[in-house]
Amino acid sequence: MSSIRNLRTRFLTVAATGTLAALSLTACDDGSGVRAETPSAHTSALTSSSTPASSGDSSSRDDAKSGASGSAQGTQGSSGTRGSSGTSGASGTNVSAAGTSASGGGRSGAVSGTVTCEGSRTRTVAALLTRPVNHMLLTVTNTGGSTCFLYGYPSVRFGSAQSVPPVIEDSKPQAVVTLKPGESGYASVNLSAADGSGAHGNTEKSLTVYFQGRSGTGSTGTGAHPALPAKGVYVDDSVKVTYWQQSMDDAINW
Repeated sequence: MSSIRNLRTRFLTVAATGTLAALSLTACDDGSGVRAETPSAHTSALTSSSTPASSGDSSSRDDAKSGASGSAQGTQGSSGTRGSSGTSGASGTNVSAAGTSASGGGRSGAVSGTVTCEGSRTRTVAALLTRPVNHMLLTVTNTGGSTCFLYGYPSVRFGSAQSVPPVIEDSKPQAVVTLKPGESGYASVNLSAADGSGAHGNTEKSLTVYFQGRSGTGSTGTGAHPALPAKGVYVDDSVKVTYWQQSMDDAINW
């Protein structure tokens, strides 16, 4: 009996051991064992850790691309602004160029608008001089609104004289006398010989001054009638005139 119990005990022990072994093998085969769980957990951890990193990198790259795109757009916008400014500047320059051109046209107009100085647009004054003796100064002032030219020399006529005195050729200036509005030009008249050598002298109480045109022949426009001293002026046949001068000093130098 004792032997039978011992054999049963051994059989149960062996059977229990086999059952445990079978259970252990089954756990390994269906992936639910320790070894199956460990790789799965590791893989999950790697996947979990790599996914955010990948997402972060992708997000960073997208942000970088977005930033670069925004920067490029900003640069284009800035460039566009500069271009617009440049165009505006150029336009300003054009406007500015157009403004300069208009101003030049005005000057050109002023030049083309110049006229010959004559009685209707000037005021003429005749004044006797003490030095040099027997000289009279003619002062012509432009009273018009445009620049005028004093061409040649004054054609003066005292009283009822039928001719005008000759000009002193050496007094011819290098340029035509130009009078802007309000400016004056000058000429002197040698009334008589200082040494008394002149002939056919007489006292005259009226004077007419005629103005020459650009051609230098004849007279143009209206003559001037400057007043003479009440007692008149003595004139002989040596009377002569100077060319119109830009300054008084040049006029009385002859």
